[in-house]
Amino acid sequence: MLCRNVSLAREIAVDIRTQVPGAAVDAIHCDLASLDSVRQAAATACGRYACIDRLILNAGMAATSRSRSASGMDLNFAVNHLGHYLLTELLRERMAAHGRIITVASLAHFRGRLDLDAVADPRERIRPTASYARSKLANVLHSFALARRLAGSTVTANCLHPGIVATHLLPGWVRMILRVVRGQMFDAARGARTTLQLALSPDMERSSGQYFDENAAPQAASKIACDVALQDALWERSLAWTRTDRT
Repeated sequence: MLCRNVSLAREIAVDIRTQVPGAAVDAIHCDLASLDSVRQAAATACGRYACIDRLILNAGMAATSRSRSASGMDLNFAVNHLGHYLLTELLRERMAAHGRIITVASLAHFRGRLDLDAVADPRERIRPTASYARSKLANVLHSFALARRLAGSTVTANCLHPGIVATHLLPGWVRMILRVVRGQMFDAARGARTTLQLALSPDMERSSGQYFDENAAPQAASKIACDVALQDALWERSLAWTRTDRT
Protein backbone atom coordinates (compact mmCIF):
# COMPACT_ATOMS: atom_id res chain seq x y z
CA MET A 1 0.00 0.00 0.00
CA LEU A 2 1.47 3.32 -1.10
CA CYS A 3 -0.15 5.88 1.19
CA ARG A 4 0.26 9.52 2.15
CA ASN A 5 -0.62 8.85 5.81
CA VAL A 6 1.64 5.96 6.80
CA SER A 7 0.44 5.85 10.41
CA LEU A 8 -3.15 5.30 9.28
CA ALA A 9 -1.97 2.83 6.63
CA ARG A 10 -0.26 0.75 9.30
CA GLU A 11 -3.47 0.65 11.32
CA ILE A 12 -5.32 -0.57 8.23
CA ALA A 13 -2.59 -3.15 7.63
CA VAL A 14 -3.23 -4.53 11.12
CA ASP A 15 -6.96 -4.74 10.37
CA ILE A 16 -6.25 -6.63 7.13
CA ARG A 17 -3.98 -9.10 8.89
CA THR A 18 -6.66 -9.65 11.53
CA GLN A 19 -9.27 -10.41 8.88
CA VAL A 20 -6.87 -12.40 6.68
CA PRO A 21 -4.42 -14.29 8.89
CA GLY A 22 -1.04 -14.66 7.24
CA ALA A 23 -1.57 -11.78 4.83
CA ALA A 24 1.61 -9.86 4.05
CA VAL A 25 0.81 -6.14 3.98
CA ASP A 26 3.46 -3.48 3.47
CA ALA A 27 2.90 0.27 3.89
CA ILE A 28 5.14 2.69 1.95
CA HIS A 29 4.92 6.46 2.21
CA CYS A 30 3.84 8.17 -1.03
CA ASP A 31 2.47 11.69 -1.38
CA LEU A 32 1.22 11.94 -4.95
CA ALA A 33 1.29 15.73 -4.78
CA SER A 34 5.08 15.56 -4.53
CA LEU A 35 7.02 14.11 -7.47
CA ASP A 36 10.04 13.59 -5.20
CA SER A 37 7.88 11.55 -2.83
CA VAL A 38 6.59 9.46 -5.74
CA ARG A 39 10.15 8.77 -6.90
CA GLN A 40 11.19 7.74 -3.40
CA ALA A 41 8.15 5.48 -3.02
CA ALA A 42 8.82 3.81 -6.36
CA ALA A 43 12.47 3.28 -5.44
CA THR A 44 11.43 1.73 -2.12
CA ALA A 45 8.91 -0.56 -3.82
CA CYS A 46 11.44 -1.64 -6.44
CA GLY A 47 13.96 -2.33 -3.71
CA ARG A 48 11.54 -4.63 -1.91
CA TYR A 49 9.69 -6.31 -4.77
CA ALA A 50 11.06 -7.81 -7.96
CA CYS A 51 7.65 -8.26 -9.56
CA ILE A 52 4.27 -6.50 -9.49
CA ASP A 53 1.14 -8.42 -10.51
CA ARG A 54 -1.42 -5.64 -10.07
CA LEU A 55 -0.90 -1.90 -9.96
CA ILE A 56 -4.11 -0.20 -8.81
CA LEU A 57 -4.09 3.59 -9.14
CA ASN A 58 -6.92 4.53 -6.81
CA ALA A 59 -5.67 7.46 -4.74
CA GLY A 60 -7.53 10.67 -5.36
CA MET A 61 -8.73 13.99 -4.08
CA ALA A 62 -11.41 16.53 -4.84
CA ALA A 63 -9.94 19.79 -3.58
CA THR A 64 -12.59 22.42 -3.00
CA SER A 65 -10.06 25.25 -2.84
CA ARG A 66 -7.97 26.74 -5.62
CA SER A 67 -4.87 24.89 -4.51
CA ARG A 68 -1.66 24.10 -6.35
CA SER A 69 1.07 21.54 -5.76
CA ALA A 70 4.66 22.41 -4.85
CA SER A 71 5.51 22.26 -8.56
CA GLY A 72 2.74 24.76 -9.39
CA MET A 73 0.19 22.33 -10.83
CA ASP A 74 -3.54 22.42 -10.15
CA LEU A 75 -3.61 20.18 -7.06
CA ASN A 76 -6.39 17.86 -8.28
CA PHE A 77 -4.50 17.31 -11.54
CA ALA A 78 -1.18 16.83 -9.73
CA VAL A 79 -2.54 14.17 -7.37
CA ASN A 80 -5.14 12.40 -9.49
CA HIS A 81 -3.14 12.27 -12.72
CA LEU A 82 0.48 13.39 -12.62
CA GLY A 83 1.51 11.48 -9.51
CA HIS A 84 -0.09 8.34 -10.91
CA TYR A 85 1.55 8.86 -14.29
CA LEU A 86 5.01 9.10 -12.74
CA LEU A 87 4.43 6.16 -10.41
CA THR A 88 3.29 3.99 -13.30
CA GLU A 89 6.30 4.87 -15.42
CA LEU A 90 8.71 4.13 -12.58
CA LEU A 91 7.09 0.77 -11.82
CA ARG A 92 6.12 -0.32 -15.32
CA GLU A 93 9.23 -2.42 -15.94
CA ARG A 94 8.46 -4.40 -12.77
CA MET A 95 5.05 -5.53 -14.02
CA ALA A 96 4.70 -9.30 -14.19
CA ALA A 97 3.66 -11.24 -17.25
CA HIS A 98 -0.11 -10.84 -17.49
CA GLY A 99 0.11 -7.95 -15.03
CA ARG A 100 -2.76 -5.47 -14.85
CA ILE A 101 -2.66 -1.70 -14.39
CA ILE A 102 -6.02 -0.42 -13.18
CA THR A 103 -6.97 3.24 -12.87
CA VAL A 104 -9.94 4.38 -10.79
CA ALA A 105 -11.35 7.20 -12.90
CA SER A 106 -14.88 8.61 -12.72
CA LEU A 107 -18.04 9.30 -14.64
CA ALA A 108 -17.06 12.92 -14.00
CA HIS A 109 -14.61 12.63 -16.89
CA PHE A 110 -17.54 13.21 -19.27
CA ARG A 111 -17.67 16.79 -17.98
CA GLY A 112 -13.92 17.26 -18.26
CA ARG A 113 -12.11 19.60 -20.63
CA LEU A 114 -8.35 19.72 -20.96
CA ASP A 115 -6.29 22.75 -21.90
CA LEU A 116 -2.73 21.52 -21.42
CA ASP A 117 -1.35 25.06 -21.25
CA ALA A 118 -3.70 26.04 -18.43
CA VAL A 119 -2.90 23.20 -16.02
CA ALA A 120 0.46 24.66 -14.99
CA ASP A 121 -0.47 28.30 -15.49
CA PRO A 122 -0.56 30.06 -12.09
CA ARG A 123 -2.91 32.66 -13.57
CA GLU A 124 -5.62 30.11 -14.29
CA ARG A 125 -8.80 30.65 -12.28
CA ILE A 126 -9.45 27.17 -10.96
CA ARG A 127 -13.04 26.03 -10.50
CA PRO A 128 -12.98 23.01 -8.14
CA THR A 129 -15.66 20.94 -9.90
CA ALA A 130 -14.13 21.58 -13.33
CA SER A 131 -10.68 20.85 -11.89
CA TYR A 132 -11.81 17.47 -10.57
CA ALA A 133 -13.53 16.55 -13.86
CA ARG A 134 -10.37 17.52 -15.75
CA SER A 135 -8.21 15.31 -13.55
CA LYS A 136 -10.56 12.35 -14.11
CA LEU A 137 -10.50 12.96 -17.87
CA ALA A 138 -6.71 12.83 -17.62
CA ASN A 139 -7.03 9.45 -15.88
CA VAL A 140 -8.97 7.98 -18.80
CA LEU A 141 -6.72 9.58 -21.43
CA HIS A 142 -3.66 8.21 -19.66
CA SER A 143 -5.12 4.72 -19.29
CA PHE A 144 -5.98 4.54 -22.99
CA ALA A 145 -2.57 5.90 -24.04
CA LEU A 146 -0.86 3.41 -21.72
CA ALA A 147 -2.85 0.51 -23.16
CA ARG A 148 -1.67 1.44 -26.66
CA ARG A 149 1.94 1.53 -25.47
CA LEU A 150 1.53 -1.88 -23.84
CA ALA A 151 0.09 -3.45 -27.00
CA GLY A 152 2.04 -6.53 -27.95
CA SER A 153 2.89 -7.32 -24.33
CA THR A 154 0.85 -9.36 -21.86
CA VAL A 155 0.40 -6.40 -19.49
CA THR A 156 -2.98 -4.66 -19.69
CA ALA A 157 -4.33 -1.23 -18.71
CA ASN A 158 -7.97 -0.40 -18.01
CA CYS A 159 -9.90 2.27 -16.14
CA LEU A 160 -13.24 2.41 -14.37
CA HIS A 161 -15.99 4.43 -12.72
CA PRO A 162 -16.50 2.97 -9.20
CA GLY A 163 -19.92 4.51 -8.67
CA ILE A 164 -20.83 7.38 -6.33
CA VAL A 165 -19.09 6.23 -3.16
CA ALA A 166 -19.80 7.71 0.28
CA THR A 167 -16.21 8.27 1.37
CA HIS A 168 -14.43 11.36 2.64
CA LEU A 169 -13.16 12.12 -0.87
CA LEU A 170 -16.31 14.20 -1.34
CA PRO A 171 -17.21 17.02 1.05
CA GLY A 172 -20.19 16.36 3.29
CA TRP A 173 -22.45 18.84 1.53
CA VAL A 174 -21.68 17.24 -1.84
CA ARG A 175 -22.52 13.78 -0.49
CA MET A 176 -25.82 15.11 0.85
CA ILE A 177 -26.78 16.64 -2.50
CA LEU A 178 -25.83 13.48 -4.39
CA ARG A 179 -27.97 11.35 -2.09
CA VAL A 180 -30.94 13.54 -2.91
CA VAL A 181 -30.24 13.76 -6.64
CA ARG A 182 -28.99 10.24 -7.33
CA GLY A 183 -30.50 8.26 -4.52
CA GLN A 184 -28.50 5.44 -2.95
CA MET A 185 -24.74 5.82 -2.74
CA PHE A 186 -22.27 2.95 -2.45
CA ASP A 187 -20.36 2.20 0.70
CA ALA A 188 -16.61 1.68 0.34
CA ALA A 189 -16.86 -2.10 -0.05
CA ARG A 190 -19.41 -1.84 -2.87
CA GLY A 191 -17.41 0.97 -4.40
CA ALA A 192 -14.36 -1.31 -4.62
CA ARG A 193 -16.24 -4.09 -6.44
CA THR A 194 -15.43 -3.11 -10.03
CA THR A 195 -11.79 -2.47 -9.16
CA LEU A 196 -11.55 -5.95 -7.68
CA GLN A 197 -13.33 -7.47 -10.66
CA LEU A 198 -10.79 -5.93 -13.03
CA ALA A 199 -7.94 -7.01 -10.78
CA LEU A 200 -8.99 -10.58 -10.05
CA SER A 201 -11.36 -11.95 -12.67
CA PRO A 202 -9.83 -14.40 -15.18
CA ASP A 203 -12.27 -12.96 -17.72
CA MET A 204 -10.33 -9.68 -17.63
CA GLU A 205 -6.94 -11.17 -18.50
CA ARG A 206 -6.99 -10.04 -22.13
CA SER A 207 -9.02 -6.88 -21.69
CA SER A 208 -7.07 -3.69 -22.27
CA GLY A 209 -7.77 -0.11 -23.23
CA GLN A 210 -11.34 -0.16 -21.91
CA TYR A 211 -13.47 1.95 -19.59
CA PHE A 212 -15.82 0.09 -17.22
CA ASP A 213 -18.84 1.27 -15.25
CA GLU A 214 -19.66 0.55 -11.61
CA ASN A 215 -21.05 -2.87 -12.58
CA ALA A 216 -17.82 -3.91 -14.33
CA ALA A 217 -19.49 -3.59 -17.73
CA PRO A 218 -17.42 -2.04 -20.54
CA GLN A 219 -18.80 1.31 -21.68
CA ALA A 220 -17.89 3.97 -24.20
CA ALA A 221 -15.80 6.72 -22.65
CA SER A 222 -16.31 10.36 -23.56
CA LYS A 223 -15.47 11.51 -27.07
CA ILE A 224 -12.66 13.67 -25.74
CA ALA A 225 -11.17 10.74 -23.81
CA CYS A 226 -11.03 8.75 -27.05
CA ASP A 227 -9.07 11.48 -28.87
CA VAL A 228 -5.77 9.76 -29.65
CA ALA A 229 -4.02 13.03 -30.44
CA LEU A 230 -5.00 14.43 -27.04
CA GLN A 231 -3.94 11.19 -25.33
CA ASP A 232 -0.50 11.52 -26.86
CA ALA A 233 -0.28 15.25 -26.16
CA LEU A 234 -1.07 14.63 -22.49
CA TRP A 235 1.50 11.83 -22.42
CA GLU A 236 4.24 14.07 -23.82
CA ARG A 237 3.40 16.92 -21.45
CA SER A 238 3.31 14.53 -18.50
CA LEU A 239 6.68 13.20 -19.56
CA ALA A 240 8.09 16.72 -19.55
CA TRP A 241 6.39 17.74 -16.30
CA THR A 242 7.74 14.69 -14.44
CA ARG A 243 11.11 14.68 -16.22
CA THR A 244 11.05 10.95 -16.80
CA ASP A 245 13.25 9.47 -19.51
CA ARG A 246 10.75 7.03 -21.02
CA THR A 247 9.31 7.80 -24.45
